[in-house]
Amino acid sequence: MFIAIAGGTGFIGSALTTHFLQHGHTVYIFSRGNSETSDHPNLIYVKWLGPDDHPENQIDRLDVFINLAGESINSGRWTTERKARIMETRIVATNAVIDLLRHLPNKPSLLINASAIGIYGTSLNETFDEQTTTYGNDFLAETVVAWEAHAKKAEDLGIRVAFVRFGIVLDKHGGALPKMVMPYRFMVGGNVGSGEQWLSWIHIDDVVRSIQFIITEQLSGPFNITAPTPEKMESFGKSIGRNANKPHWIPVPSFALKILLGEMSTLVLEGQRVLPKRLMDSGFQFKYEKLDEALKSILG
Repeated sequence: MFIAIAGGTGFIGSALTTHFLQHGHTVYIFSRGNSETSDHPNLIYVKWLGPDDHPENQIDRLDVFINLAGESINSGRWTTERKARIMETRIVATNAVIDLLRHLPNKPSLLINASAIGIYGTSLNETFDEQTTTYGNDFLAETVVAWEAHAKKAEDLGIRVAFVRFGIVLDKHGGALPKMVMPYRFMVGGNVGSGEQWLSWIHIDDVVRSIQFIITEQLSGPFNITAPTPEKMESFGKSIGRNANKPHWIPVPSFALKILLGEMSTLVLEGQRVLPKRLMDSGFQFKYEKLDEALKSILG
């Protein structure tokens, strides 16, 4: 297959690229940079988002487009300017993808567009799955709703669209887990906030496998990319402690996180219990269903 990935050099994009290349596929990495080169015969860098870039002229064939582009929500305090960039980078990149697809004479059959479980808002009590149609009213939910709406325009071009709503992706070298583990390394790990808030997680291997599953099974629509067993923050922290062989004992109070992170603190202080109903109903088999198994594979 011929697969394009916008955001292919990021955390999830890199894992997908490695997987697809190992299975003999050709991967186009869409990049703003000028200097990226590859020694791999099936890895091709394509310039885009520049005024003189014409990526449609650099692609001979395309079966799947995966759009992961957008500024990370986890890399700093949510100032007014930063919130604007988080929203703008997603919309600009997605519109550029739609414009590219419109100009391709031979269009791919599937657009997989990144999304987030933040669309559902936060709750200590509710359980969310893809049948949930009442979305949150906070910044992250509004961002994801707009993001999906722009990606959905690919359907007007006769292209199937799948929205992959990521939870907290666990990996040793990227994502949120290294930051969550660090206090335990210094023997100061403990509850974050009340510890009662839900954390909907998934192992990076199952992220890659679920996206491959969506491609293979020719699926479309929204998919929660989370493990079927979300955990409360207290049990999540205790599991980190067990697998890192460190104590879980010093709590981080809610007010301190609010001072440190501002509005971004809602990501860890409120949380949400999200289930991957459509993946499970479609027959997807998780490699890591239980948190201890996932953390053992990463931290062990």
